[in-house]
Amino acid sequence: MRDEAVIVGAEIAAGHDGAAELLVTLRYPNGGRAQVAIDAEAGFALMRNCGVSDLSGLEGQPWRRMLEGAETCSMS
Repeated sequence: MRDEAVIVGAEIAAGHDGAAELLVTLRYPNGGRAQVAIDAEAGFALMRNCGVSDLSGLEGQPWRRMLEGAETCSMS
C-alpha cells in the first residue's frame, strides 16, 4: 500500500446549486475512507492531470493529483 491516500472511486453527483460535481472517494494508508466533492472544473482538471478519459481511470491515482494546478492551494 502507498504512503498516501489514493482515489478508489469517483461518481458524478448533484451539487447544492444543482450543478454537477465530482464525488471522489479516497482511501488512506490506515484503511480509512473519505469522500470529497469537487466542482466540474476541478473534476475535469483532475482527469487531465491523471491522463484519463473516464472516471474509472481515476482509481489508484494519488490524491495529490487533485491539487496539481490548483491556484488557490499553496504548499509550504
